[in-house]
Amino acid sequence: MSTTTRQLAVPAPGRFDAATEDRLDRLDREATRHVEDARPEKTRDGYAADWNAWLRFCAEADLPPAAVRSGTLVAFVEWCWHQPARPPQPGRPPGPLTAPSTIDRRLSGVVVTARRQLKLQLQEDIAEEARALLKAKTKAMAKTEERRGRGPAPALLVRHMEKIAASLPATRFGVRDLSLMTMHFAIAGREHELAWLRVRDIAEDAEGRGLIVDVRVSKVAPRVVEVPYGSRAHLCPVRAWRRWKEEAGLDGDPDGFAYRRLHNRWQTVLQGGLDPETVGDILTRIGARAALDIRPTGHSPRRGLVTESARAGNPDAVAERQGGWAKGSKVMRGYREADDGFKENALHGVL
Repeated sequence: MSTTTRQLAVPAPGRFDAATEDRLDRLDREATRHVEDARPEKTRDGYAADWNAWLRFCAEADLPPAAVRSGTLVAFVEWCWHQPARPPQPGRPPGPLTAPSTIDRRLSGVVVTARRQLKLQLQEDIAEEARALLKAKTKAMAKTEERRGRGPAPALLVRHMEKIAASLPATRFGVRDLSLMTMHFAIAGREHELAWLRVRDIAEDAEGRGLIVDVRVSKVAPRVVEVPYGSRAHLCPVRAWRRWKEEAGLDGDPDGFAYRRLHNRWQTVLQGGLDPETVGDILTRIGARAALDIRPTGHSPRRGLVTESARAGNPDAVAERQGGWAKGSKVMRGYREADDGFKENALHGVL
């Protein structure tokens, strides 16, 4: 049978018998659920929150949830602009108004969910007008100096890590936290990427140049990051990892988590790993102990590597590869701290 004949022999969608159609519909739903389950938990939670905001908007506007159109997305932005960052709860005062970055992410979450869950055929630029409105509102907000949300995470710089390293206790907690911080910085990692690292994912380079870190679980895509020795021995991620690995006795369990929980009193190494939120909490805690001039979060090492790499004169492509950003990423370039302008400045050699 020729290819043309075989194609003509396949019934078009909707032409199967009822039992077959039900089975195919069930397979479609299971496939969608399987793909969703494979995505990082933080991404799933974020999209779920975005869709819940959309459902609240639709309920107030008396619209069906499937009414994802250019006009309704514009109205959604206007609605989000006047909403608190978190839904109001009984006995809890309303929080600050929603930040523009959160509204932008909600637009993405609504469009993605509508495409994947409701199977809507939406145009690529369906949120263009909504984002134009959001951009205008953000610009007006800057003129009035209105502040929303917590703002971007501050960059964890080398000078910050110097102070943290000097303030860490000479305990198993201190050994773990130093390795966690320096590894987080070295791979420009996200919280969940550090949390899901296994011992087998951090291997010694065959030529003795440092470590090879296989980031298998990532929000965007897996990547392999080479981590060389640091010029500062007390901040070297290679030396810090080896010390933690020996201190925690991780050699016997290559499938175990690379960074483990410790018993609060006895400092016993437990089997369970750190959840992503705890990774960020540890950075905030050790930053507070060191009395830093910033409040680091789980995103601070990622921003910090971009900033320090740019100051060292490394090409953007190097940082993109290290942290798993897309080529030419505007997001990555936005991570640079403002004082980078002192290195490349139009006034050099002028005044």
